[in-house]
Amino acid sequence: MAITSNDVQKLFLQAILSRRILSQKLAAKIWEKCIEAVKAANETLDIEYRNDRNSWDAFVTKINDALNPLDLEFSRLHDEVNGTEIYAVARPTKLLVVLRVNRKGDEIAQMATEYNALEIAYFKAVVEQIMLAPNESFCVSSLAALREVNTLKSNMTKSQAEATLSSFVAKGWLVKSRKGRFSLSTRTMLELQTYLRSTYESEITECTICMEIVTRGIACYTPNCQTRMHTHCFNNYRRRNHQCPACKEDWTAGNNLNKLRPVGEAAFKDGQDQGRRRVRRKSTEEQEDADAEGEEADEKNDEVEVEPEPSQTQPNGKGKGKGKGKEKMTRDESMEVDDDKDEDGEDSPPPRTRRKSSRR
Repeated sequence: MAITSNDVQKLFLQAILSRRILSQKLAAKIWEKCIEAVKAANETLDIEYRNDRNSWDAFVTKINDALNPLDLEFSRLHDEVNGTEIYAVARPTKLLVVLRVNRKGDEIAQMATEYNALEIAYFKAVVEQIMLAPNESFCVSSLAALREVNTLKSNMTKSQAEATLSSFVAKGWLVKSRKGRFSLSTRTMLELQTYLRSTYESEITECTICMEIVTRGIACYTPNCQTRMHTHCFNNYRRRNHQCPACKEDWTAGNNLNKLRPVGEAAFKDGQDQGRRRVRRKSTEEQEDADAEGEEADEKNDEVEVEPEPSQTQPNGKGKGKGKGKEKMTRDESMEVDDDKDEDGEDSPPPRTRRKSSRR
């Protein structure tokens, strides 16, 4: 088979698919080496490597044109901490389908991930608590993450949850800090950006400078000011400007720089995971699904309630069966009386009188 210039793209894709995430600098170096390898195999080819931004962007466009039929994308994102330009091959559409919980069990969608439905549901639950974390801390403690198994419809033990969380970290879906708190990784921010933006539209905060999602950075201290910045964006901005881009507060005056609020784990407050579990307000579509499930549950409950209870006047009610029936009725009545209270909040008369009368 003849070697052509298209083999540069094929060789490049093979190289990057073996890596989860790589920097733009490394990706450009791989591109250069691919060109050298193809030219060595066919010296007649005239392929020139240019180390400039326009040439790189044009090459990325060609790569994405080749990946598009496979529902893949060579996506780009800046690392929130250091601002490094990051690339990765992502499956935005299929992963979005899987994370929305495919109720029909589409096998193709399920193959888009290495986790089963229960593990995906657990991942969604942990991500939800991260996105809804108070104080814009965007992280949860290990204990809070483990408690999310209680929200799953299927059983998952704590040991299974611990192993699954470790897998999420090992495969780059979550980040675990030294203090044992979980937050979103660069891979999740890159590959699941569409899911995050559509699911948590009201919770998403964007960098005022680069307009990418912020889960680590700084926030202006002025009340109601919407300025949020990645740390690297803030450092670059502060070299040329001294005022908040939104409220125009002078950040360099006095001790104002120390007043800037952190976004991310630095904003985590001890004990914030001990309160009531945070629940996202459901969208219309999700609410309809929940209502449908609720109606099904009500129908099942109605069926159970229709089943007759043991009667006091059964034809063969002599002896043991009849006595049990009366005793059960008396206990049920007494339970109802115990739960009833008058308007003044006082307990109604104790059920002992009724219990005695039933024995006469």
